[in-house]
Amino acid sequence: MPQSLSNMMTPVLALVVWTMVILVWLYLRRIPAMRKAGIDPAKIKGSESYASMPPLNPKAVWVSDNYNHLHEQPVIFYALCVYTHLVGVWDGLNVGLAWAYVAIRIVHSLIQVTTNFVPLRFAVFNLGSIVLAIIAVRNVLGLFGI
Repeated sequence: MPQSLSNMMTPVLALVVWTMVILVWLYLRRIPAMRKAGIDPAKIKGSESYASMPPLNPKAVWVSDNYNHLHEQPVIFYALCVYTHLVGVWDGLNVGLAWAYVAIRIVHSLIQVTTNFVPLRFAVFNLGSIVLAIIAVRNVLGLFGI
């Protein structure tokens, strides 16, 4: 494996890039959906005005929800990767787990922005949570030299 791919920080970069991909996808779906619904962005004052807005195409909402989700649980991933890297407990297994988490989040995104089949999305989310828990436990064990 090339040195850059076996570094604990490269999966962080990959998930950041994926988040930017979803941001572009958000613009490509949300702006046309708002135009089609006749929503004037200048008249939106915040969450209090959402109830009075015409409904948007669900797929435009799904991609927006996914973009928000990429700023929730992945924060734990980022913190774990930085910690793992800084204290030097990254090894092939932790790097592999980090890459697995990135792949899981990409799958989660693709489910949410296409079909949004919640039972499958929830299962994938739980799998990602397990991966994060394993990385965290491995870091705690490393802290105690175990």
